[in-house]
Amino acid sequence: MNAAHAPLPAAYAVLIAAWKRVSLLGAVGKLLGWDQEVNLPPAGAPHRAEQQTLIAGLAHEWRTDPKIGDLIAAAERCGLPPDSAEAACVREMRRDYDRAVKVPRPLVEEMARTHSLAVAAWQEARKKNNFPAFAPWLEKNFSLARRYAEALDDGAGSYDTLLNDYEQGLTAAALDPLLGRLREALPPLAREAMRSRRSPNQDLLNVPFPKEAQAAFARDLTSAIGFDFTGGRLDESAHPFCSTIGPGDTRLTTRYSGRNFKEALYSTIHEMGHGLYEQGLPPEHRGTPLGEGCSSGVHESQSLFWENLIAHSPAFWAFFFPRLQAACPALASARLDDFLFAVNKVEPSFIRIQADEVTYNLHILLRTGLERDMFSGRLPPRDLPGEWNRRFHDLVGLDVPDDAQGCLQDIHWSVGAVGYFPTYSLGHLNAAQIETALRAEVRDLDRLLARGDFSPALAWLRRNIHQHGRRYEPADLVRRVTGQPLSPEPLLAHLREKVRFYYGAGR
Repeated sequence: MNAAHAPLPAAYAVLIAAWKRVSLLGAVGKLLGWDQEVNLPPAGAPHRAEQQTLIAGLAHEWRTDPKIGDLIAAAERCGLPPDSAEAACVREMRRDYDRAVKVPRPLVEEMARTHSLAVAAWQEARKKNNFPAFAPWLEKNFSLARRYAEALDDGAGSYDTLLNDYEQGLTAAALDPLLGRLREALPPLAREAMRSRRSPNQDLLNVPFPKEAQAAFARDLTSAIGFDFTGGRLDESAHPFCSTIGPGDTRLTTRYSGRNFKEALYSTIHEMGHGLYEQGLPPEHRGTPLGEGCSSGVHESQSLFWENLIAHSPAFWAFFFPRLQAACPALASARLDDFLFAVNKVEPSFIRIQADEVTYNLHILLRTGLERDMFSGRLPPRDLPGEWNRRFHDLVGLDVPDDAQGCLQDIHWSVGAVGYFPTYSLGHLNAAQIETALRAEVRDLDRLLARGDFSPALAWLRRNIHQHGRRYEPADLVRRVTGQPLSPEPLLAHLREKVRFYYGAGR
């Protein structure tokens, strides 16, 4: 609370205490989920599903307790200044409560159980390239997504309802023009790069680099940027993710490759961006909406800012390349310019998290279209592989060799995250606008990065984005930070400049 404010009303304090109690139970569920993806032996999956079901049901019961509704109503009447953080916190609690009470507890429990079992099935199916084994779980998850949306949307069950779980205020009508602009602009830009006579030496990314050495370098790099390992850790999982269990406990995972160390390197940086956001949220609001990230699109902007806008830049590698060479002696004789070209190569690829910055959003366009069709019933989930492969060829120009490199590569649909994929594109658009605003204020950013000083960039993000939590709606926060509504043009300008820098005539 601001010291200039009057003492907070008792109703607000009681509400906060009750809400934080519910959040504690939710944190137990997050810990169980993290453990399932990092440590759980396969045979433990059924019991873990029952644990997750119990926690999800109890948390839902506590969050939808009529006493919570009464406390929210009392806080709404107690005269909080409309523009205060406390008023924003109550507003977001009201939104969360009103959505939660529409969903019956048995559905919440069925979703928790199914998602937990589906993750285990997905892990095994991906490992064995066995889509038929996962297909029943995919069908069930999309059926549950429809029932969940119908509960929230008075039976209508629109895709917009799911989008709003991840990006408050977003509609398909607002999303479609943004994605349409990317669909229009990105394929010609990728073709421009691929027509060039210049081609980087990709062998630089396929040198011997033991997993233990990769992990040590990743920890050193993320620590140097600002991730606090006294309040976090880095582990390995089938699909990289970041999970905050609670204050002082933000966990990153990555996936190491024996073929190409770039995959683990940039996956780690991506998850570090999420982790920096989590560690920068205001500690005094932990356990409340103001202690949470604004939205998935804003969260992805933080990871994609560091992964793409910063960690692919010459200034970034001017500092880190000598350290990479020390960690990986096979790169000792490599030239920085050659390495930069290799990590910035534009080339269609099968795996989303390995995609270059120009073609990345084509992967999101594919997934968004497919999940909308599966959600609406136009595409039966069992028919996903053939439709994935057909659309992937149309968008990216490659023939998918198997389902492990196709429709089984992402974890999202196994955990029921229908509506999440578009937030990756929103995050990329946000990141480009945010970087433009940052550079307008921190004019010597490249010089600072080149000498290993990441604190001004991180402090700017803390001040302008992290400290606000969910105080502002996503579109309002982006407009406050950048002075502009969300637009694809800053990202497209950045990508054109990158392509012409690396692939332009005369280079």
